[in-house]
Amino acid sequence: MHIAKKVGIIADTHDRLPVIDEAVEILNEEGVDLVLHAGDYVAPFALLRFKPLKAKLIGVFGNNDGDHNLLRKRSDDIGAQIYGKFAEITLNNLRAALIHGEEETLLRSLINANYYDIVIYGHTHKAETYTVGKTLAINPGEACGYLTGQATMMILDVERLTVKTVSLESKPKVQ
Repeated sequence: MHIAKKVGIIADTHDRLPVIDEAVEILNEEGVDLVLHAGDYVAPFALLRFKPLKAKLIGVFGNNDGDHNLLRKRSDDIGAQIYGKFAEITLNNLRAALIHGEEETLLRSLINANYYDIVIYGHTHKAETYTVGKTLAINPGEACGYLTGQATMMILDVERLTVKTVSLESKPKVQ
């Protein structure tokens, strides 16, 4: 079980390193207790950019993730954990499912089953939150911003079950 007040939710980073750096900075500033990544890091080197993250990182693989063995090794190198294609996580006393979501029938079944309190997914690159029965479905959108032009992630307040969308602009930092 993970005790958490605030959880960062991110997906589809697709090797966009400046956005990953910005996301880590914002997640640290927000003081999140845990970060869940719904897949599509893509290359193992991208995972190393999460090293400065102060919270524990847990993730799953996406359909564009390459070398799973090296991704797991890089995950271990930074103290993160990548499950396979699916993770079941207990947040306080809530059941959460973490999946990339490319298998639409499976994703819909997880959301519609009314078994999980929270289902977190990515893949569509479309930021959205909605409720089906007792299940809060969360897609943080695409952190990379490649398809929609909007780089986003979300922060979940676990106690209130509210979600805030965070825009990632990836503006160059002035030194």
